[in-house]
Amino acid sequence: MRRHVYHQLFARADRSDKLTLFNRFMIVVILAAVAVTIVATEPKIFRPHRELFIALEMTFGLIFGVEYVGRIWSVAEEAGDEPAWKARLRFMVTPLALIDLIVVVAALMPFFFSDVALLRIVRLIRLAALAKFGRFSAALRELVRALAERRYELLVTMALAACLLLFGASSLYWAERHVQPDAFGSIPRALWWAIITLTTVGYGDASPITPLGKFLASIVALSGIGLVAMPTGIMASAFSDAMQRQRGAEEDKQTDT
Repeated sequence: MRRHVYHQLFARADRSDKLTLFNRFMIVVILAAVAVTIVATEPKIFRPHRELFIALEMTFGLIFGVEYVGRIWSVAEEAGDEPAWKARLRFMVTPLALIDLIVVVAALMPFFFSDVALLRIVRLIRLAALAKFGRFSAALRELVRALAERRYELLVTMALAACLLLFGASSLYWAERHVQPDAFGSIPRALWWAIITLTTVGYGDASPITPLGKFLASIVALSGIGLVAMPTGIMASAFSDAMQRQRGAEEDKQTDT
């Protein structure tokens, strides 16, 4: 029975590399739980149907709880020669298992708390159920793998962004601190302007007015355009590599069959 449960819960246990019936059911449950979480944030919908939403949320929590317990119990099939409790403990500290636990706890919180503000936060935490799709999607795993391979390039880009942020904040502090002390009176204050400029948001609540400040701001803004393009290109390349590997794996399976 434990082996059957293991094959139903762990997609990687299926040699055909297809989702089991239970995993397909869990995908539907996750989508439904996320939809309920999103809709429940609208007070006009939630208040008249409060009992229904809480019942649905608790139902999802119980389903996730059963799945979580089933995974902990059946993962002992991977133990091999080691004790079953070691395999279970190793699984419980994996990122996906911790996400499962967070989703279960968040869904069952209404049993123990009635604070409205806390429940709103809990509903947002339940969106972590989306991360459970990671174990169901081979393509997503390939994408995560590709991004991990590009981690050094992404770290370099983040370091360049941090340097540019500090340069922009420091230069505008030096050029504008006397004429606009509220917006540029310190580097931390000017850092807000640098962030919204580099991210191309540009709220307009802080902007330079001196000629030197405008010149420096132009340099920062133009540099930000190139900086935004760098991680985009890295991630696009990683995604392309992941899709090519996935297509290659599917073609190899078709050739073998």
